[in-house]
Amino acid sequence: MKSRVQKKEMRWEKLDNTANLFPVIANETMTNVYRIAVILSEDIRPECLQEALEQVLPWFNTMNVRMRTGMFWYYFETNTKGKPVVREEQDFPCRYVERHENRNYLFRVTYYKNRINLEVFHALADGMGAVNFLRELTYQYLRICYPQLSGEMGDRLCDDTSLDTEDSYLKNYKKAGKKTYKSVPAVHMKGEHLVRGELGTIHGYMSVKQLKEKAKELGMSINEYLSGIFVYSIYKGYLHENTSKKPIVLCVPVNLRSFFESMTTRNFFAMASAAFLPEKEKYERQEVMKLVQKELKKQITQENLERMIAYNVSNQKNYALRVVPLFLKKPAIKFVYLTSAKATTTTITNMGRMVVDKAYEPYIKRFQIILSPSVGQNTKATVCSYGDELTFTFSSLLKDTSVQKVFFRSLVEDGIEVEIETNGVYYD
Repeated sequence: MKSRVQKKEMRWEKLDNTANLFPVIANETMTNVYRIAVILSEDIRPECLQEALEQVLPWFNTMNVRMRTGMFWYYFETNTKGKPVVREEQDFPCRYVERHENRNYLFRVTYYKNRINLEVFHALADGMGAVNFLRELTYQYLRICYPQLSGEMGDRLCDDTSLDTEDSYLKNYKKAGKKTYKSVPAVHMKGEHLVRGELGTIHGYMSVKQLKEKAKELGMSINEYLSGIFVYSIYKGYLHENTSKKPIVLCVPVNLRSFFESMTTRNFFAMASAAFLPEKEKYERQEVMKLVQKELKKQITQENLERMIAYNVSNQKNYALRVVPLFLKKPAIKFVYLTSAKATTTTITNMGRMVVDKAYEPYIKRFQIILSPSVGQNTKATVCSYGDELTFTFSSLLKDTSVQKVFFRSLVEDGIEVEIETNGVYYD
């Protein structure tokens, strides 16, 4: 049991290996902010949510920081500006987090009706780290609203909530070999954009049981099944089943914690990818899905993930790079990022199953995750599940929704019932 003992505040901390990239490339149009939201059974009481945030935040050193600019790298230090303020949502998801606003915090908590939104600048943590924080925030909020929960659960953090802030990239680093892959320009989905500042979201809700049965029938995991349909939807909805000299490249972030026995609340993921090159016309859907499955199986192995960590960390450890001042590093880092971004069509993030303590289950209806667009990736997707409901979410800057329509229609063709919800931008 974790008791309410005051934790010692950290004074400063280096950014983890992945986090070093985000402050260099982030701006108003490429925010590198993601949202994890929890939908409750009743409307949010803002004063209780504010109280819950103030009580939970001091426990989480990962979140309770501001970012500073050093001579060679950015770094975090404990934020002493006061607690962030909970606000009602009045804008589109995943907006840029301005470092000098929001009392210098790199996350924001907002609410809308019965939904709590946690939006996080990716330098702080990956999705698993953010879920860790949102879950405790939600528990504390519910205990304040419903005092009987305090009696049942006590005023404590859950046993499975990690406060670990290690840099697991460095811990699991092994000396790198030479880079063994090359970047090839990929298909980029283009078209008429929504009004500047808008982000279109479409949530599809479906049964985990139905998905599992269909995926098993095809010899796939749910992640492979959904990833395959996504790639096919781009082939049919965007390329209109035409051939292409460029591949459709799907990036899939892989949570490394289970591979390397980590409990860190900071970033710890690697990017696997599946490339599909439409060299002929009229590929069948299952044909595309099998090709994607084969690519993912080849990528997501312990050995390959170790190589990814080794290559990425070796750049950070490079002495010549370390001693170059930050103002000189930034243009080089941006150049490398923009070059690599040309090799990706889109991203699908699967956060897996959201688990909450049984005492809180009656108060929690579902979860949602939204990714912000990035260079070359105007449309992205996320997956999470809670109970028997899986939520598949598209976020997009494009007015055209052909890819989304092909995706959900494909599921229905496979006998999977889908409920659709959007944020309304496509109805204007």
